[in-house]
Formats: sequence, C-alpha cells, structure tokens
Amino acid sequence: MGWPISTLRNSRKQYIGYSNEPTDLLHKAVRAHGNTSEYSALLAVMFLYLGSRNPADWMIWSIVGATICRYLYVIGMIAFPTMAKPNPVRFVGAGGTYTFGLALAYAMLVAG
Repeated sequence: MGWPISTLRNSRKQYIGYSNEPTDLLHKAVRAHGNTSEYSALLAVMFLYLGSRNPADWMIWSIVGATICRYLYVIGMIAFPTMAKPNPVRFVGAGGTYTFGLALAYAMLVAG
C-alpha cells in the first residue's frame, strides 16, 4: 500500500497530508494502509507460529480466510465511491478478519 500512496501523492503533487473528504482516493488509500498496518503484524505472527507447528486443516483455512478478508477490506475501502457509507465488501472483510482472527487466537492456545 505504501508504494501506490507515494505514486498517488507524486501525481497530485500533494506530499504532505490528505483531504478528510471520504470520497478522495488518497484519503481512502491512506486509511486502508493504516488499517492494514494495524492488523498485519499480529496476523503475521499468528501465521508463522501456527504454520511452524504442523497446523490442522481448519487452522490453515483460517489463515487463508484471514488473508482473503484483509484483501476484501482494502478493496471495500478503495473500490467504492465513499467511505462515509458502509458497503458489503468492507463489512465482510472486517467481520471475516475478526472471525478468523479469533479462530487463530484459539488455535494458538490449543497449539501451544
């Protein structure tokens, strides 16, 4: 996400800050990047820990599901006209992240 944001900033000659307008592409990209960075570290640790412990099939599917949901969330943030209104793709991405994240947290407890 960082490279597309830098490219967008360069094309607009807007190197500092961004608009608070929920329809602005730069605003949506920065928010998607910020949200992704909040979750990626924790999910990466969970994926690596569980992946190194010969995970059960449901754990692998939870890893795949969480990854797909993170992509869906970013698509839901950027591809829709505004962030001011909820949309189904963003809802599924966020809800799936929480659901699969909880499943992975449980998996870490039982795999311990």
